[in-house]
Amino acid sequence: MITDLKNKLWQLIVDWLNDIPKGNQNMQAINNFDHMLRDLRPSDVILFEGRTRVGEVIKIITLSPWTHAALYIGRMNEIIDTDTLAIVKKHYQGDPTEPLVIESLLGFGTVINPLSDYIDDNLRVCRADGLSFTDQNKVIRFASEHLGMNYDVRQLLDLARFMFPYALLPRRWRSSLFQHNAGRPTNIVCSSMIARCYQSVNFPVLPIVKSDNNDRLKFHKRNFRLFVPSDFDYSPYFDVLKFPAWPVPVRESYRELPWEDEEEANEKANEKANKKKTLNIKTKSNTKNNKQTNSTT
Repeated sequence: MITDLKNKLWQLIVDWLNDIPKGNQNMQAINNFDHMLRDLRPSDVILFEGRTRVGEVIKIITLSPWTHAALYIGRMNEIIDTDTLAIVKKHYQGDPTEPLVIESLLGFGTVINPLSDYIDDNLRVCRADGLSFTDQNKVIRFASEHLGMNYDVRQLLDLARFMFPYALLPRRWRSSLFQHNAGRPTNIVCSSMIARCYQSVNFPVLPIVKSDNNDRLKFHKRNFRLFVPSDFDYSPYFDVLKFPAWPVPVRESYRELPWEDEEEANEKANEKANKKKTLNIKTKSNTKNNKQTNSTT
């Protein structure tokens, strides 16, 4: 009974964190979703500007607008590797022509979702520069092996605690990010999962670069749990692709953009406010006259 109560309470917290506050519900996407779909390639990393409450928390922790990352795997009917296809079919039974992503979500774990779920979100595409076709498939295959893993809430809390002076925290409150955990992880977050997939083919995201005694550079893999979504944006090894809502393919065509006339907009706003004010005065006056008439009667 206590376990059921804890589960219900946790689910209420998760639902509240995943909910979009009223202030964020009217945010409009500034990217051209259809244009993006035409240019996407399997293994592209998609960054999301979160609108949920947990997204606002991640923004504070990471000091970045990018709160979530997903790995684009293409359409199910386009997956070549038979083993990958078998895993994907096990976790997704929808339209085989739907563009899909693998992502790790609070309350859901690592799952497959249609990219169309995010048609109203601000997105950015990060593409691994020079990644071979073979390694693209390996990255997707490795990502598919994470499907079913739980979301690592502890890691999210650890990243938050990592911001505070380490020595000031009690030992039991300190981050476990640097603890060595042998074997395959059982819980993971979005950016860590994707970083781990790229590290599996030795593709650098934000590696630690050191030089030896002979001044030769050596690349060292970072702890995959330390990656956040914005790292793919910052990485010099990923190309950043943007798809503006209003494409500007020709030089100087920015002159044709439908800019709002600020003076005209302000005049309209003032006119609207004056009309509303006049209407309120008339309403109050009519109400007062009605009261006087009733009292006289």
